[in-house]
Amino acid sequence: MRFSTKASALAATALIASAVLSAPSFAAPAPAAAPAPQAAAPAAPPADPKAVVATVNGEKITVADVQDAVGNMPDQMRQLPPNVIYPMLINQLADQKAIQIAAHKDGLEKSPDVKKAMDAAATNALQNAWLSREVMPHLTDAEVQAYYQQNYAGKPAEQEVHARHILVKTEAEAQDVIKKLKAGEDFAKLAAQVSTDTGSAKQNGGDLGWFKKGDMIPAFSDAAFAMKKGEISSTPVKSQYGFHVIQVLDTRTDPIPSLDSVKGKIRQALIQKYVRDAVAKATAAVKIVRFDPTTGKPLPDAPAPAAAPAKK
Repeated sequence: MRFSTKASALAATALIASAVLSAPSFAAPAPAAAPAPQAAAPAAPPADPKAVVATVNGEKITVADVQDAVGNMPDQMRQLPPNVIYPMLINQLADQKAIQIAAHKDGLEKSPDVKKAMDAAATNALQNAWLSREVMPHLTDAEVQAYYQQNYAGKPAEQEVHARHILVKTEAEAQDVIKKLKAGEDFAKLAAQVSTDTGSAKQNGGDLGWFKKGDMIPAFSDAAFAMKKGEISSTPVKSQYGFHVIQVLDTRTDPIPSLDSVKGKIRQALIQKYVRDAVAKATAAVKIVRFDPTTGKPLPDAPAPAAAPAKK
């Protein structure tokens, strides 16, 4: 059990943002079985993107196709030398082309389920392309730097506490825990035996790790941040979860992170912001009517939900 007050990002925004982060890929996965050895391919692609590097039943695979495939590879795979990547991708593209030819031969594109999936893929590609066009121009170094100055460099360093706790149901149980700790019983062993916080108690003796004041519920944070290093709460701390006995293991000032260390988080925050802006722009330009599925009558317009603040 974690006593955090941090709000999770909106699920819909996260899904849309993830679409912006990665360009759509329509390539079929490589077959599970290792492909049969094929004719040797050139060690590196020629410069002309229209140059043909393979054919499958006469259908061409060009350098441009290979370059597109490279763009969809994970970053770590792109580090491989060209004489490894290039033949591998040609073989994979040939396998995919063979599968497509077999699927068309069997008429699968006429199947309602397959057609529905193909239409959905095309719709998603269109949505992602529009969102990318609206969002990506904002993800500049200047925007990242400005966000860093406002949300990191421009803020004072925060205090952090490293604490562990034992959570019980009643104040009497908590008083008994305090008595046992004063008598010399081991905190971690006692947490494992009696704490109702099965997460931290069972896994690491009640240890909650480092946290800032705003990370925890007020009653818990107020008590923990008022204590000194090594101190155990002399009276039980009541919260909506029960009664806590807290020990502060250490305190520190959280240093301001470097720009490089938070650049990824800043980029995610900017993507979420500009995706929300883009969605608002799109919906403001159309008329949306919602209907009651039972009566078929239009529903009254609901007020737009307040936008959640971007998570830092």
